[in-house]
Amino acid sequence: MTTKTQAAVLWEPGRDWKIEELVLDAPKYGEVKVELAASGMCHSDEHVRDGSVPVGMYPYIGGHEGAGVVTEIGPGVTSVEVGDHVALGFIPACGRCPSCATGKSSICDLGANLLAGVQLSDGTARHHVNGQDAGLMCLLGTFAPVTVVNEASCVKLTKDIPLDKAALVGCGVTTGWGSAVYAAGVSAGETVVVLGMGGVGCGAVQGAALAGARHVVLVDPSPFKREQGAIFGATHAVATIDEALVLLQDITWGQLADKVLITVDVARGDLIAPAMSLVAKGGVCVQVSVGDLTQIDTKLSLFDLTAMRKTLKGAWFGNANIRFDIPHLLRLYMEGQLKLDEMITRTYSLDQVNDGYEAMRKAENVRGVIMY
Repeated sequence: MTTKTQAAVLWEPGRDWKIEELVLDAPKYGEVKVELAASGMCHSDEHVRDGSVPVGMYPYIGGHEGAGVVTEIGPGVTSVEVGDHVALGFIPACGRCPSCATGKSSICDLGANLLAGVQLSDGTARHHVNGQDAGLMCLLGTFAPVTVVNEASCVKLTKDIPLDKAALVGCGVTTGWGSAVYAAGVSAGETVVVLGMGGVGCGAVQGAALAGARHVVLVDPSPFKREQGAIFGATHAVATIDEALVLLQDITWGQLADKVLITVDVARGDLIAPAMSLVAKGGVCVQVSVGDLTQIDTKLSLFDLTAMRKTLKGAWFGNANIRFDIPHLLRLYMEGQLKLDEMITRTYSLDQVNDGYEAMRKAENVRGVIMY
């Protein structure tokens, strides 16, 4: 049987999201239907909207942060049942490929299909808009109250966890938190700089603080974001990298930052050298942000990299593993150690999706959430 609902759809790059009627097929082998409670509004969907990240097909249903209740399962599904509460991870995890088998499910082989838009099981679509097959952002399409996804994207939750908060850990929070704790390896007493505080940067600030960092320096041009930083564990906040350099020289007696995390809204090659100038001898800089996929030019002092024994590395989904880290972070939230309620600046209905992204572009939200 088919299901009729609505979805926020992109018809071509550079246009706004448009609310359209969505027709959903029943789940097939290995797939589940999920009635969502909420969807986070991540900047990665803005990259798709503005065309800097190309996708495999249009129309395209946005959204890749969601949580809800399983309402139907297809043949062969073994990890969840009807009635289960699940968070959707933007990276599917098969559990069998070399990456998954060695604890690196953030780079599961199934991730090669993230932008293709079609189902993993057979390469066809379950979502249809105006009689056309519709693609799904990160195989999820959470800008719709109901969606069909592969069970590899589903993480079962205990039913005491609020689903609107669980939606946040499918991408942004976990990406930022893991980038601090796993990719950078922040240790107690270290000095950490976080460049940019949207949902990912907020997770990075919290990860660094929970790991015991002595100083957590937030760098963001937005006065609102700098003010919010203290709520999540930032000890200092400045507007520019130049200001951060002066501050670091003071608070570290010239040693600078042990770890620097780049979590700005749009990754740029010309940001690498300034970010690396904040890194102490033997320190680590982690590039987390996503930008234009065609950008390949980066400026970097190779002498500084070599002589100061600095490390520049990339992180995807914070090097986290969805089946461990999503429940782990939600338990931290339930025990009062991870702040998710405070991250949600505003909530929106589905037809207000463009308003939410305009607020994001104006740096008025830490995280906007669509409520169903």
